[in-house]
Amino acid sequence: MKLEGKAAVVTGGGRGVGRAVSLAFAREGADVVVNYVSNPKTAQEVVKEIEGLGRKGVAIQADVATKEGAEAVIQAAVEEFGKIDILVNNAGFTRPAMLHKMTEEEWDAVVGIHLKAPWLCIQAACKYMMEQKRGTIINVTSVAGLVGTVGQINYSAAKGGVIALTKSAARELARFGINVNCVSLGIVATDMSEKIRTDPKLSEIYMGRILLRRFAEADDIAPSFVFLASDDARYITGQLLCVDGGYGMT
Repeated sequence: MKLEGKAAVVTGGGRGVGRAVSLAFAREGADVVVNYVSNPKTAQEVVKEIEGLGRKGVAIQADVATKEGAEAVIQAAVEEFGKIDILVNNAGFTRPAMLHKMTEEEWDAVVGIHLKAPWLCIQAACKYMMEQKRGTIINVTSVAGLVGTVGQINYSAAKGGVIALTKSAARELARFGINVNCVSLGIVATDMSEKIRTDPKLSEIYMGRILLRRFAEADDIAPSFVFLASDDARYITGQLLCVDGGYGMT
C-alpha cells in the first residue's frame, strides 16, 4: 500500500472530492482526520467507511478559515495518530454573483475558505512537519483560477491565489523535506457543481469546453491525490497538476 502508516488530514472530507480522497487514502493504508463544518452525519459515514477499511478515522468539526479551527484540525491528527504526514486543503463553497453586484461578505467568505484556510492549515501543520523533516501538502485549485469565470470572481481570484500560495510554500518548506503541490480540478459531479450539471444550457456550454466530453466523478480525481501523497512523488514539489478532462486546454 502506498500510504501505509501515514496520518492524513483532509479538510472538507465529508463529501464530494474530500470524501473520495479520504477513502482513497484509507485504502492505501493511511489514517485520516475528516474535517467538516455543518454536516456531521456525512463525516461520520466517511469515518465508518475508513474504519471498515481497517484504518483509523476521526471526524472533526471546525471552520478552517479561522486560526482556531485550522489549529484544531491539525492538532486532532497529532493527538489521535501521533503525527501528521499529509495535509489536503480541499474545503470550499461558492457564493456566485456578478462583479458589480457582489457584496463584501460574499467576497470575504469565498476568499476566506479557499485561500485563507489553506494558508492557516499549512501554517498549523508545517511546524510538526518541519520537526519530522518530512510531509506532504496538497492544495486544491480549479480551472477557474487559471482562466477565470463569469459570476464567480471571488472564487476565481481565490483559486488563482492558491497556485501562488503553493509555489511560495514549496520554496519555503523544501529544505525541511516537505513537498507542496496543487491539483487543479475542472467540473466534478459534486453538490457545488449541481447547477452547472443540471441546467441544460449551462451543461452544454461547459461540456463543450471539456476535451473528454464528460464531467468528472470524484473517484476520477482521487488517484492523483494518492500519487502526490505517496513516495512516488517524492521528487515533485511546487507543481500544478491539472486533473480536469482537458478543460484547461481550451
